[in-house]
Amino acid sequence: MSGGALLLLGFGLGLRHATDADHLVVVSGLLQRGHSLRGAMRVAVLWGLGHSAAVIGIGLLVLLAELRLPPAFEAFTELLVAGMLIVLGAAHLARTPVSSVTVTSPASARPLLIGVVHGLAGSAAIALLATASISSRGWTAAYLLLFALGTVVGMVTLTLLLAWSLRRALFGRTKLANRLTAASALLSVVLGIYLGITVLAEHP
Repeated sequence: MSGGALLLLGFGLGLRHATDADHLVVVSGLLQRGHSLRGAMRVAVLWGLGHSAAVIGIGLLVLLAELRLPPAFEAFTELLVAGMLIVLGAAHLARTPVSSVTVTSPASARPLLIGVVHGLAGSAAIALLATASISSRGWTAAYLLLFALGTVVGMVTLTLLLAWSLRRALFGRTKLANRLTAASALLSVVLGIYLGITVLAEHP
């Protein structure tokens, strides 16, 4: 595979990675409080930066320091994601209903931290796949960077589309907005429980 094709593959896989179910559920939950499109984009960028920092950081450690992460690390980070989905979903369920037109400013730390946790959960597999299939360290590092960029671009695009759709569909429909918030929160809890059970079954 040529260098250009390799980088294109990394970017494309990053775009696809952004559509993973757990990513979309979390971002959907973060957007349920009526963020403006600018606020939604800020959430997506912060999530993407946190995710990218984790992927690139672990990837470079694997690449440059020849770090070999134990299977327990991947299991632990996946359980963190599962727990985070459950906690976030439960927190949304516990909140009092809000107007669907309320515009709030998302806290910077939360989407950034959530992105880091998601990045850690998948970083080991991504880094090991890249180092196993690419002989050059330079190309491997470039692949990781393009994968991270693709994830950010994909998440920003999907988040803006989701936020725009929600604002159009829910404007002035408070009851529908509250029901959608509850459904999204329940989905987050169910997905977290499912992921947790899957991880524990695979790593007894």
